[in-house]
Formats: sequence, structure tokens, C-alpha cells
Amino acid sequence: MDRFDTIVIGAGVSGLTAARLLASEGRRVVVLEARDRVGGRVVSDRRYGFATDLGASWIHGITDSPVAAAAEALGMRTVEFTVGGYQPYSRPIAYYGPDGRRLSDDATRAFVADIEAVDEVLLGVVAESAPDASYRDVTESALVAQAWDEERTQRVREYLEHRSEEQYGAWIEDLAAHGLDDDVVDGDEVVFPDGYDRLPRSLAKGLDIRLIHVVSLVRWSADGVVVTTDHGTFEAADAIVTVPVGVLQSADFVIEPPLPEPHASALGRLRMNAFEKVILGFPSKFWDDDVYAIRQQGPEGRWWHSWYDLTPLHDRPTLLTFAAGPAAVATRDWSEEEIVESVLVQLRRLYGDRVPRPSHVHVTDWQDDPFSHGSYAYMRIGSTMSDHDALAVPIGGVLHLAGEATWTDDPATVPAAMLSGHRAAQNALGRALAIEATWA
Repeated sequence: MDRFDTIVIGAGVSGLTAARLLASEGRRVVVLEARDRVGGRVVSDRRYGFATDLGASWIHGITDSPVAAAAEALGMRTVEFTVGGYQPYSRPIAYYGPDGRRLSDDATRAFVADIEAVDEVLLGVVAESAPDASYRDVTESALVAQAWDEERTQRVREYLEHRSEEQYGAWIEDLAAHGLDDDVVDGDEVVFPDGYDRLPRSLAKGLDIRLIHVVSLVRWSADGVVVTTDHGTFEAADAIVTVPVGVLQSADFVIEPPLPEPHASALGRLRMNAFEKVILGFPSKFWDDDVYAIRQQGPEGRWWHSWYDLTPLHDRPTLLTFAAGPAAVATRDWSEEEIVESVLVQLRRLYGDRVPRPSHVHVTDWQDDPFSHGSYAYMRIGSTMSDHDALAVPIGGVLHLAGEATWTDDPATVPAAMLSGHRAAQNALGRALAIEATWA
């Protein structure tokens, strides 16, 4: 049995951050990773000769972001692509009505004004909501307060449904009322034309990382931690567990004794989402040059309602859409061809025969990934933002949970993963560490 000071489970950004910080302090650290690569849910595909991010894509706000600081220090090239969450304004968006025709500028402004009116009321409704309220409950209350006719109300209702799906990959009735409380973007947003995976690959350098080591059991006590994998057993004084919520909830990953309170209840109130990317590269551009996103209203947009123009990343005509929430669940067993055809039907409603066959396609399948069971975690009904931090409370002085779902301010992001790894390393060491040491 190999003995270490600390075992880190998971070689995503959270685990790599923790491992680098502890190793820089002289600790003997091993990182156990089930996949055959580092990065976790940060992965870039280069099969077509350029990088396409299949997991995390954005830094959602570079102001005071440790990931932005790390990317700059590591020389990672970025392209500004500010989406502002599922925002209705700021950047040019081509809106198409239920009839498939593009809205006029005046109609678009009126629609955006309606969304802003509801959002202004929504803040107070969410603040006063019951513990078991869903995002549907609070948005319906905000809509009722407007006293609009049904057609006008329905357009904004659809928008609110899509916002729930695109932000957290969850149907609006399953997301907690406070589920979008963290939906704040501070500063420009950027993407990585050379691939986001340069970050974890850089952080991994020099670390003792055991790939293709699938952990099945984490046994902890006052004496330390023993971790069982399909390649043997590892022992340490403590362990940092950075696997996704879906793995923590899986029968294939056992912690003994089981997680105590408040960890167990907090974990039970979270769930991995259904959120897949559909990236379509085309031989020629058929949409307008003056827009960065295309959105359609009405029942035809139930699944495929938003497309984002990724052309500036590689100077290749490319659109990104999402199978999110109900769409991801319903198409889970579809072939890539079936999904592409379904998307093309909607694009051709708007652009007709100008829409060619795509020249390259990426469709993700995070729901069926055994090492994540989804893309990221969301707050189920009954959850509170404090559930994220509750997961990160050290257990018995020897076990620490980290990862995007354990960070309250901005969960479901790479900065959350990095910051949680930093916190776990500090807790394990028992003193403060400069996060800049992660990429120094």
C-alpha cells in the first residue's frame, strides 16, 4: 500500500489546484484520476484541426477571476465573447417570432423591455419565496404582476423557461427559486480559441498523477484515509475529493463512514443536470453578420431556440446550440445524425434553403459519462445557496470535498472549481496559501 501525505481524487481544475498548492508546500501528494487524461469537465477536441471545447468554454467575467489571472500568466490566448448569462440585450441578437419571421427593431426593444420589467419584480419575489418554491413559482408570480394579455405573457414565460435551461440545464419547475441567485457576470467574458484544456494540462505539470485509476471506496477515520482503486490501495493522512456531485451520489463511489450532516442533506438537495452542446460548422455563413446570437420564440423553439455565432474563434462559420433540460433528456438516446437533423429543421424555418449541411459536428454526451453523470450541479427545490458551502466543511479533520458544486458565489464554473481547490488545500494545511502559487 502506497503512503502519501494527501490523496487528491480527481484531476480536474479543482483537484489540480489543490495538489499543486500542497505540493508547493512540500507535501507528498498523489492525484488519482479515473479518466485517461487530466481536466475532468474541461476537455478540448481537435479532430478537425482546431480546438473545440466540449465541456467548459467561458470565463464568465474576467474581473478578479483567478482563472483569468492563470490564463494570462500561462499565455493562453482569449477572444472576448460576452454572453452575460442568458441575457436579452447588450450584444446584437436576431429574434424571430413564432411565425419564423425576424422581429423588427421596435418589436425587439419592446420584448426586451418586458423581460426587464419582470426581472425587476422577480428579485423581490425570489427574496420572499417559500423554501420549497420553484423557479416556475416565482417567475409566474412576477408575470401575474404585469397584468399583460396571454400572448405577451407567453413570450416572456418562454424566455424564463429557456433561461433556466441554458443556465442550469434544468426544467424551470425542477430548479429552486434561488437557483439563479448567482447569475452575475463581472466584467467581459472570454473563450479560448486554442482550447480551455491548456489550463489543466499546464497545472498538471510536475504532479504525481495516476491516470485510469478508478476510485471505488474512500474509507476515513481519525487515523487518516484509505482509498481503494482498480489499481490498488492508497493511504494518506488526509484526502481531497473533487469528483462531481453525480459521482458522489453514485453507488459506484462509496465513502465510509457515510457523509455526516450537514454534508449528506446538502448533497441530497443537489442534482447533476442534463446539458449537452451541439456545435455545427458550416461551409458558408447563412446568418446575418451583425448578430452574435439567433433566438426564436414560440412552440417551435421548445427545444432549439438559441444559436451562438462562434465564427470569430477560428474564422470558420460555426453555430453553437444547447440540448438543455427536457431537450437533453428527450434526445439522450438519439444518434448524432438525428440531433443534427432536428436542429436543421428549426434553422431552415428561419433561413430556408440557405442552410447547408454542416461540414463538421460535435454533440456531447455528458449525461452518460460515468465519471460525471451530467455537466454540472444545480439546486433542486428546497436547496439554498448555503448548501454549496456546507459540502466543503472539513470532515473529521481528514476529508475535504471540493469542486464547482462546493463553491457558493459562482458554482458550475471553472473559477468555482479553482477556488474550491484552493480552499481545500488551505483547510488541509491549516493555514492560508496564496492562490497565485497555483500557476506560478
